[in-house]
Amino acid sequence: MKPVTLPAPPRPSKTDLEAAVGRTIPDCIAPDLDVLFCGINPGLYSAATGHHFARPGNRFWPALYAGGFTPRILKPWEERELLDYKCGVTNLVDRATVAAAELNREELRAGRVRLERKVRRYRPRFVAIVGIGAYQTAFERRQATLGAQTERLGGAAVWVLPNTSGLNANHRPADFAQAFNALRRASLAANPKPNLRGRTS
Repeated sequence: MKPVTLPAPPRPSKTDLEAAVGRTIPDCIAPDLDVLFCGINPGLYSAATGHHFARPGNRFWPALYAGGFTPRILKPWEERELLDYKCGVTNLVDRATVAAAELNREELRAGRVRLERKVRRYRPRFVAIVGIGAYQTAFERRQATLGAQTERLGGAAVWVLPNTSGLNANHRPADFAQAFNALRRASLAANPKPNLRGRTS
C-alpha cells in the first residue's frame, strides 16, 4: 500500500515565531523503542509548527535516512511514522528558545533527570543525544566524545550524535550519515528481533 503523504503545514510568520518562545512540543514516543533520539530543546520554528527538527536546513531527517533508520527522508510533520521504525524523539529541555545557548547548566542537568525518568518508563534500548555540548553539560562528562558512551541511563545504552542544526558547520552530510549509521548498526546488533523496516546498510 502506498503511504499517505501528509500536507505540509503553513510556514510560520515572524509573529508566529515570536509567539513560540517558551512553547513545548509533544514527544514522539512509545514503549520499547530501539532508539529514542533526544534533541537539546525546540527552536522557535519547531515550536511554531509543533514538529521536531522542523527548521529548514536541519540535517536530522536526512541523517536518519542516510544512517539507515528510515526507507525515505521523512518530513518533520511525518514524525509519527518514526514509531513504525521503532524510533522516537524527545528533548532534554522542553521550552523553546531562539538558540540552545540560552539554556543554562541547571536546565540541562534537570533535563537529564527528567530524561532518565522517561527512559525508565518507556524502556528504549538506546538513547541518542543529538548534540555533544549539551550532553557534556547535562551529563557532566566534559571529556565525552561522539559515539557510544560507557554509562547507561535508566537501563538504556547512551550514544552521542553531532548536532544536526544547520548552524553547525563542523559536520558535512557524510559525517552525519556515518555517525547515524554507526548507531543504526549498534542498535541492530543489540536487538535479538531487530526492526528491518529501515535500511540495513
